[in-house]
Amino acid sequence: MHVNHDQQAPAADPIAFDDFLRVDIRIGTVVEAEPFPEARKPAFKLKIDFGAAIGVRKSSAQIVDRYALDELIGRQVAAVVNFPPRQIGKYLSEVLTLGFADENGAVILFAPDVPVPNGSRLF
Repeated sequence: MHVNHDQQAPAADPIAFDDFLRVDIRIGTVVEAEPFPEARKPAFKLKIDFGAAIGVRKSSAQIVDRYALDELIGRQVAAVVNFPPRQIGKYLSEVLTLGFADENGAVILFAPDVPVPNGSRLF
C-alpha cells in the first residue's frame, strides 16, 4: 500500500462512513522509546499504553527527524490498533502510529491538544 504524503495531492476517492468506522484509531501514551538502528529507514521503537481494554502495544515510528527519544515518554499519540501486526526486520510492529508530513517530509505526530484517557477512540 502506497500512501501519498504530498500536501498538494487531491483528496482520496469517497468511502462509506461504515468503512471509516472499521479503522480503529485510539489514543495511547508512549511508555518506552528506544533507537531502532536496524530499520531500513530511520525509526524508533515505541511501546504505547492504550489502557486496560487494549493494553501496551509496540510500534515502529519514522519520527527521528522531529523528535528526540527523551521527549516521547509520556506523550500521547494516535494509532490504528486493528491492522494486522507488521514485521519490520526482527521487530513486530503491532499498531500504526499516525502523523502528518511537514513541509520537508518529516513526520509530525497526530495527538489531541489536551490529554484524553488512554484508549479513547477517534470518531
